[in-house]
Amino acid sequence: MCFELDSLPPIPVISGAALSHDELVLEARDGNRFAAFAALPDDPAAAGVVVLPDVRGLYRFYEELALRFAERGFAAVAIDYFGRSAGVARRDDDFDYMPHVLETKPDLVQEDVAAAVQHLRGLDCGSIFTVGFCFGGRNSWLAAASGHGLSGAIGFYGFPTERNGVLGPAERASEIGAPILALQAGADQHITEVENSAFEAALSAAGVEHELVVYDGAPHSFFDRKQEEFAEASEDAWSRTLKFIERLSAS
Repeated sequence: MCFELDSLPPIPVISGAALSHDELVLEARDGNRFAAFAALPDDPAAAGVVVLPDVRGLYRFYEELALRFAERGFAAVAIDYFGRSAGVARRDDDFDYMPHVLETKPDLVQEDVAAAVQHLRGLDCGSIFTVGFCFGGRNSWLAAASGHGLSGAIGFYGFPTERNGVLGPAERASEIGAPILALQAGADQHITEVENSAFEAALSAAGVEHELVVYDGAPHSFFDRKQEEFAEASEDAWSRTLKFIERLSAS
């Protein structure tokens, strides 16, 4: 588990920002219908962001994150992973997510990402980015290797290498077609310097533009308003995220 259910993104709310939001049901090419949450600025957005949650799928933290993106002028769609096994209805705090996580497959997650990308392109977003956390961080980087035509892929504390026999973004670096931003936790007990170094080396060898930042002493899921001790790391990570999107959407 990444964030507590009452956690919030450590990002200032822009009071009075003109935006709208809506709960959606999107449909992937294989017919899967899944829940999503869209937040849009009132003015047309040149850039769109697909938000990929942690292992629990879509819940409040990621809806709030989508709103924070919209306040800053980006169209954002946060998606759920479990349409195939849990349907599209909203779930309560007692949702047992792990059996559904075990049923997910990387290629089917990417089918759902493709539907979210298509939705944003339908809003005339010329540049599309993925931003993911933990399980979503890994899948955000994999999205850059999945033919979506992304302008960039951002991951917070994603596992970057092979796991349980499934190739990770490091092993698929030669397929990655967009710049990568990796924001990793230095005190993460499961993602070590070994994995981060292997990822960076693979990206370099493949000629992929990238930046991998490790926040010394920060734990997994440091990007959380409740983690006051790591507010500086969170502020830096958010700043890097915005600058990454702004730079690449302008190019």
